[in-house]
Amino acid sequence: MLKHAVELAIRRPRTVVAVWLVVFAVGLGLGGAVFGKLGGLGAAVPGSESRVTADRIDKLDPGRDTIDAMVTAVPGPAGGTTGAAGGRVIVDDAGLKARVAAAVAEIRTIPGVAEVPDPYRTPGMTGDGRVVAVTVTFVGGLADKAEHTALDAAEARLRAIGTTEFQVRVSGGPLLDQALNNTAQSDASKAEMLSLPIVLLLLVVVFGGLLAAALPLLLALCGVAATLLVLYAFSFVTDLSVYSVQITTMLGLGLGVDYALLMVTRFKQERAIHDEVADCVRATGAAAGRTVLFSGLTVAVSLAGIVVYPAPFLRSMGLASCAVVAVDMLAAVTLLPALLVKYGHRIKPASQRRSEGRWFGRVAGGVVRRPMPVLLVVGAALVTAALPARALSLTPGDARELPASSEARQVYELGLAHFPGHSNADPIEVLVDGGAARPDYLKHLRALPGVVDSSQKAYADGSAIVTLVPAGTNDGAVATGLVKTIRGEHVDENANASANANANANANANEEQERASVTGASAHLVDFREMLVERLPYAVGVVLVSVFVLLFLFTGSVLIPVKAVLTNLLSIGAALGVTVWVFQQGHFAGVFGPGMRGGLGALDVTVPPLMIAVAFGLSMDYEIFILGRIREARLHGEDAQQAVVTGVRHTGRVVTCAAALLVIVFACFMTGGSAPILEFGLGLTLAVLIDATLVRMLLVPAVLALVGEGGWWAPGWLRGVHRRFGVGEGVGVDGEGESGVEGEGGVEGMGIEVVEGGVASESARTGLSGW
Repeated sequence: MLKHAVELAIRRPRTVVAVWLVVFAVGLGLGGAVFGKLGGLGAAVPGSESRVTADRIDKLDPGRDTIDAMVTAVPGPAGGTTGAAGGRVIVDDAGLKARVAAAVAEIRTIPGVAEVPDPYRTPGMTGDGRVVAVTVTFVGGLADKAEHTALDAAEARLRAIGTTEFQVRVSGGPLLDQALNNTAQSDASKAEMLSLPIVLLLLVVVFGGLLAAALPLLLALCGVAATLLVLYAFSFVTDLSVYSVQITTMLGLGLGVDYALLMVTRFKQERAIHDEVADCVRATGAAAGRTVLFSGLTVAVSLAGIVVYPAPFLRSMGLASCAVVAVDMLAAVTLLPALLVKYGHRIKPASQRRSEGRWFGRVAGGVVRRPMPVLLVVGAALVTAALPARALSLTPGDARELPASSEARQVYELGLAHFPGHSNADPIEVLVDGGAARPDYLKHLRALPGVVDSSQKAYADGSAIVTLVPAGTNDGAVATGLVKTIRGEHVDENANASANANANANANANEEQERASVTGASAHLVDFREMLVERLPYAVGVVLVSVFVLLFLFTGSVLIPVKAVLTNLLSIGAALGVTVWVFQQGHFAGVFGPGMRGGLGALDVTVPPLMIAVAFGLSMDYEIFILGRIREARLHGEDAQQAVVTGVRHTGRVVTCAAALLVIVFACFMTGGSAPILEFGLGLTLAVLIDATLVRMLLVPAVLALVGEGGWWAPGWLRGVHRRFGVGEGVGVDGEGESGVEGEGGVEGMGIEVVEGGVASESARTGLSGW
């Protein structure tokens, strides 16, 4: 298949390029519409109690959106600041009272508005006197157009309260979703505009020419356009998070540049060997193309582990990410060869000195001579960095994930600062079957510890909904503890005692409790956490089995796949630990903006599973690059330790350059303001840095040097499987002995003698020279 794809690009380069230009144009044109289809943060789990209960409640009483306006004094000589703790008292200002009263009266007449309490007559709406809050509740079940019309009219009238003396900030409900969406789009555009010229500059330095440097960027841009098209297609069958565009764009851009770098580097090496450009392209496709193909498959199966999770966001991200990898992989073995055929004669051959990689060879030689100290020091450093991950906490996301300059974030902070006892947690809703006839149990629910406000409503079918506002935040111990208490999951002894004390007031509380179901943001978070734990063995199983099979087919060893997984987990654990240390625990978080200062107390629920999957795939990417060259050195007759040195010497520069390019792409996404992208960007930046330096250049050579020939061991019956189905060797420009999956005869049929210890001599030109 690979040979045919490369030959097609060689024979019909213009056709191949034209097809990709169409994909690029359609992706940017049609795929750009995906920004209008982005939605929630993905914490809901289909079939969970919180999701089912939310659907039942929506049928009983369609959900009603609300927005909040916060009126404060404008900063100035008279009023000081209106920050978290400043501002003058405005509650007694007669002029402001009149303006607010007029606005409330007008907003109540807007079609689609259900309720607007008078803040001066409603307890708790003026806080400490420095802020006046106005809440607008809309009618449930409105059509989209009617809801947008009512929302725009209400927002405009609220903002009209402002004067030169008073400032109005409006957020909440759909406005918060819009803020998250707009920040996501802005961050993605900013990161792409920033990263592309930097990547181009670095590629010019690496390749020594503008044309060779431009090819990886062209490939990456086609991958990004196709990414948008894939996401647009997925938007018709599943929900997409507001952060899905950045994450898949980040991955598509990074892998596109990565794969193209490998292909162009190999092409420059082949230019020093062959006179004809077509022959160089064939050799490049057969050798580096096979590495890209195999690497892409490994990255894809690593990301496929996310698909086992039922959460729409994770599942759609897993499918979309796999599709993005496939697109980049396909472009690397079709579009890039076509471009090389057309313009390859203008690319200079690689210099002999650059191809040798002497510095990396010296590093590997030092590691091989003293593997145990290197293993202990590097291993201890990675384990230490991973320790904070034990305290990992997750949050479903709220205004805290926006930058401090965001209006939605300011409304959130004003609520905390100026409303004593105010809760920033979303309400917990409890649906009680037959609750209209159980007043004692409803009273029991409203009296649970941690509830700062509550209400109840009965319906015609006899059920009742109790709305509880917990103290703290959605991911706080109070909110999640209430969910578990109501569900009968008393994990804390104090909560047990409180719950039992309240239950004693009602002899039938336990029976009634079993007939109550809970939903709300905190309930969704509890269910999401449980889903991650329950499905983790399946996700790990899918990834480990797939990776083991692929690496076995590639190396013929059963121990090297195990080594690869363990070393990858060390680097990922270290990256996750540092991310928790920074964004959750607040160490140096202020570097990423004043809104991050002090930490957020938790990571977004979507970040850890996605970061782990992507980082694992990228780690396997570099693992294959190095193992391929080590394996070739062994086929040339080198012993295990010398093969490690040769492999690192020939791949060190390519892996380092590829990692540097990925780091630039990921780091540029940290210039935005949305917390999930900052967390994801930092995690992947660290994962790539750690993997390409400490793991691939030090830890992997140390482990392979220690295990020696035993690392390439496999049972006899598995060696037979590898001879029959393993990856083939021997690629020449004439097409004989093409790379791919071996048929009858396996490697033996190509003149490569397989011996018991795994060391072989070779009588044909192998296909991974220079990698």
